[in-house]
Amino acid sequence: MSEYEKLLQRLERLNEIGVALSAGRDNQCLLEMILQGAREITNADGGTLYSVSDDHRLKFEIMQNLSLDISLGGSTGKEVPFPPLPLYLEDGSPNVNMVAAYTVLNECTVNIRDAYEEVGFDFSGTRKFDAQTGYRSKSFLTIPMKNHQNEIIGVLQLINAINPDNGEIIAFSQENQRLVESLASQAAVALTNHSLIDGLKKLFESFIELIADAIDEKSPYTGGHCRRVPELTMMLAEEAIRTRIGPLKDFSLTEKEVYELKIAAWLHDCGKVTTPEAVMDKPTKLSTIYDRIHLIAQRFELLKKQAECDMLRKQLKAAKAGKSLDPAKLEIQLQALCHEWDEDLEFLRTTNLGSETMAPEDQRRVRAIAGYSFLDKHGKAIPFLTADEVYNLNIEHGTLTPEERTVINNHIVVTIGMLESLPYPKDLKRVPEYAGGHHERMDGKGYPRGLTREQMSIPARVMGIADIFEALTSRDRPYKKAKTLSESLQILGRMKLDNHIDPDLFDLFVREKIYLRYAEKFLEREQIDEVDESKIPGYQSLTAQ
Repeated sequence: MSEYEKLLQRLERLNEIGVALSAGRDNQCLLEMILQGAREITNADGGTLYSVSDDHRLKFEIMQNLSLDISLGGSTGKEVPFPPLPLYLEDGSPNVNMVAAYTVLNECTVNIRDAYEEVGFDFSGTRKFDAQTGYRSKSFLTIPMKNHQNEIIGVLQLINAINPDNGEIIAFSQENQRLVESLASQAAVALTNHSLIDGLKKLFESFIELIADAIDEKSPYTGGHCRRVPELTMMLAEEAIRTRIGPLKDFSLTEKEVYELKIAAWLHDCGKVTTPEAVMDKPTKLSTIYDRIHLIAQRFELLKKQAECDMLRKQLKAAKAGKSLDPAKLEIQLQALCHEWDEDLEFLRTTNLGSETMAPEDQRRVRAIAGYSFLDKHGKAIPFLTADEVYNLNIEHGTLTPEERTVINNHIVVTIGMLESLPYPKDLKRVPEYAGGHHERMDGKGYPRGLTREQMSIPARVMGIADIFEALTSRDRPYKKAKTLSESLQILGRMKLDNHIDPDLFDLFVREKIYLRYAEKFLEREQIDEVDESKIPGYQSLTAQ
């Protein structure tokens, strides 16, 4: 092969490495690719790649030597056992005696024919290494890696160019030096771009988590929801990807699609930043800025005082008329009234807490209490409960009125609007779809778009189950007690039968005991009770199908 053909071959290899560097995503793999490529082009026996640290030192990233069968750093998992090289000495003077540091400080390539004969550089460490290993370090090519911002981010050092014809150690040629300088420049740009992309990605993820934390902090009653839902979403999604049996056996997501779902899960409730705290945190039916049950309690006390005054007035009137009333009888009547009102107050206190269902007879009793009256300072009769208080106390489910529930539900509309307004890169285009579908139902009766199962992607359906199960088992909701595993699975099973959640994902959720893995990580010990899967409504094991 002629010298021209050899040079052409090296140029082609340089081009291949450049293309590979542009496509690379893992930093350690990029570093290994750089050093390995430089060694191939120059036929070098060994080499070291250093990175420049913020504290002005050269850190050993990768070390390779073919003759000594050494491969350290990078993806090997073996640390390079040498301390970093200082660019400046303790007295602040530049460390120009070490060739790698000199290269950085002077921004130049150093090509040495024989280290043992070179004057001006300290190769005592090299000689010591050779003495211990029996190696002979001879030719060196040390090149600074300068990126497109003209910053030196590392050093590429090659050792012992080998003559392919006779195996002798030779000096690095000027042609090979220029090729490796070109590679070092490409490599520095690739590494910088990767660092920038990685940095922006971390900033993006941190900002998303910051939003989620802000939403959780906004409400003490949903604290942690925005962090727990992503965890459960990924547990279920990853199990759906892994399974090779059942209806989901052909489901798969690429690494980028998994990341897309993860981002969507973190952002699924971002619209709650616009939801008023008075609605989102409404712990009781009568809560606004404060709980109005205390006003009602004061009215009952006023009723008692007015009844007592009325009794005393009757006694005084009778005495003036020369008549006699039985005070003991009047006192018994008064105490009976007070006892009745105490029971009414206790009933309203309980009703005010909310429940999954309010009985019709309890609603009638609220209206009956509303029929009481007391006198204002002018002696005018005032209804005991306002129309708004009656309306709130007769809420059938939970603590929210239909209007307040609409405000809460609107968070998903806001979420979709916020997410759809963002300029996503191609790999994140489906974030609004995934995040915006967790309140839809398989039968099309969900919100906000009334999508059916066929209109929803599997990742969006995964998020629906994760959101519901987290809410069922959450111990920080004001209107309900945290449910146990068995209670939550009973409810989730009935939701499957009602065509609310995806049946295949629910069966996978139970079959692979994802509920238990989640529980062991997030639930209180008393919530983790014994689950009899055969008694879960709607659940079908694969053997039963």
